[in-house]
Amino acid sequence: MENLLSNLERFFGEKINSSKISFNELSVTTSPENLLAVMQALKDKESFKFDMLVDIAGVDYLEYKEDEWISRESTQSGFSRAVNEKSSGRSSYQKPKQAKKQEQPRFVVVYHLLSLKHNHRLRVKAICKDNLQPSVPSVINIWKSADWYEREAYDLFGIVFTGHPDLRRILTDYGFIGYPFRKDFPLIGNVEVVYDEKQERVIYQPVTIEPRVVVPKVLRDDNRYTVNKKGIKSD
Repeated sequence: MENLLSNLERFFGEKINSSKISFNELSVTTSPENLLAVMQALKDKESFKFDMLVDIAGVDYLEYKEDEWISRESTQSGFSRAVNEKSSGRSSYQKPKQAKKQEQPRFVVVYHLLSLKHNHRLRVKAICKDNLQPSVPSVINIWKSADWYEREAYDLFGIVFTGHPDLRRILTDYGFIGYPFRKDFPLIGNVEVVYDEKQERVIYQPVTIEPRVVVPKVLRDDNRYTVNKKGIKSD
């Protein structure tokens, strides 16, 4: 893995913004303007030969690392309300909470690659520069399997893959408004689907439930985690 990292840094140079090995996984970051050149070389160059695109995923870093609860103050016997309602997605359709402005890039597209020849795995991150209209070039001409993966990321995150021949929603309903995997999308949704007996058809109506943020049960001072003077956990 260290050798692969060195080869990647030496070959791509400034086309790679950053690279690291963490949790025994190798990741590199690039920009949308360099994405296609990097991906094509990763597939074609003999020393890399990443011939399989395993997956494409979108990431929304809105409110990254912000917690809604304080575990030390939560109940030991069950679930309780969150201490702070920080997430924009917790708000209901009646009182939508405005997502805060952030200067750092909000959306990232993550590609998971596999080299069958060298048995190497690589994670490539492409940073979307526009937080309002995130987009990256489509890699469908490099890996045909990108077709459905890019549609999925577009459907759930609203990330546009320029150059895709048929970019459309594939998981949400026709006429669906919003992108359900974005952090500012209400967790309870905006509408619910019900069957109307009078109209004898399925209709949409505003959601009838309210979001409830709970704190998971936290175990403290448990003897299973007590360490004696000899450094041995007691039973």
